[in-house]
Amino acid sequence: MSKRKNKNPLLPFYVISAAMNGDREAIQAVVKHYEGYIAALAMRRLRDDYGNAYMCVDETLRAELTSKLIQGIHKFKIVA
Repeated sequence: MSKRKNKNPLLPFYVISAAMNGDREAIQAVVKHYEGYIAALAMRRLRDDYGNAYMCVDETLRAELTSKLIQGIHKFKIVA
């Protein structure tokens, strides 16, 4: 069995803990970690004037999801 590299490693505990305590750099690290996932969630199918469909990121939805993530960081509780 071959070892597979994990493309998305987990965030270290100290980063999560620092983000929960309001450290701006840690919060940025968490947002950066999830930015690809947020962009995928914010994808929308649109049509141009000729009826051709295309996918693009809804920037309003991306901003809302990022805001919800930051709010969730502050509410996060670690239980032993």
